[in-house]
Amino acid sequence: MKHYPALDVSTSEADLLLVIVDDFGPTAVEERDQSLRIFFGNSGDRDKAQAALSTRFKVTAVDVSDEDWARRSQEDLKPITVGRITVAPPWAINHGPPAPSAEPSPLESHEPLAHETPQPSALEQPSALEQPSALSPQPLDIEVVILPSMGFGTGHHVTTRLCLAALQTINLRGRAVLDVGTGSGVLAIAAVRLGAAHALGIDYDPDAIQSARDNLDLNPEAREVRFERMDLANAALTPADVVTANLTAALLIRSVSALLAAVRPGGFLILSGIQSHEGAQVRQAFSGTEVCWERDEDGWVGLVVKKT
Repeated sequence: MKHYPALDVSTSEADLLLVIVDDFGPTAVEERDQSLRIFFGNSGDRDKAQAALSTRFKVTAVDVSDEDWARRSQEDLKPITVGRITVAPPWAINHGPPAPSAEPSPLESHEPLAHETPQPSALEQPSALEQPSALSPQPLDIEVVILPSMGFGTGHHVTTRLCLAALQTINLRGRAVLDVGTGSGVLAIAAVRLGAAHALGIDYDPDAIQSARDNLDLNPEAREVRFERMDLANAALTPADVVTANLTAALLIRSVSALLAAVRPGGFLILSGIQSHEGAQVRQAFSGTEVCWERDEDGWVGLVVKKT
């Protein structure tokens, strides 16, 4: 049985906690009543984080079984909808209406959200990449099935929801998509369901690749998706039209050159995993690009930038 090293941290200063722990490579954060449970890829990173946090916070090291988390998921997880996409666990398929996302996607309203920047979205700036073809109608309702695993996202975390919304601001019809740090594979699968010609999801974690491939088997409509274990910093990648990177702000900033090299000229890069107070730093790091969509939701920021 797979176990994930984690820390239970009691705090009323979640933002400060997340800033400190970001240096130790957290893989997931679970919000609890009066604390956060922070997961790590290995016990070494967990122990280093515990040493750094224990001077400020009450910290307890725990090992969480995937089986336990899956059991609680079956009790708690419901489908979630972002624009045209509904992400659902296998046991919730066609079991009643999905729970709406906290905010409507750009496709659900012609009015900008109060917390979005006033910059026009990709849909409002037609180009060969962005403008949907009249001969290729966009699907109205898409269901992506994801089997929950504590190690990888299910689509419910706000950073993944921001990526799902951002994907729908770009016409993906016939385009190549690269999903960096694919985790569960939800973004790569969603991209193909939205019309991408093909998608490649990459991750350095072999468990992530196995999870993504298991989820691909649950989504037979997404035929043109593959997942490969590789590291963005070392991989020889064919540049894609659209690259998604739901990582952390620190990793995005460190990976600017590699991420931009993975995007074709005129293509788009979707950035997420950014806390609101980190947005300015990430925008500065990618200052050679054009920001064409931005959303701030629940203390997290999602961006779409265009490689000019």
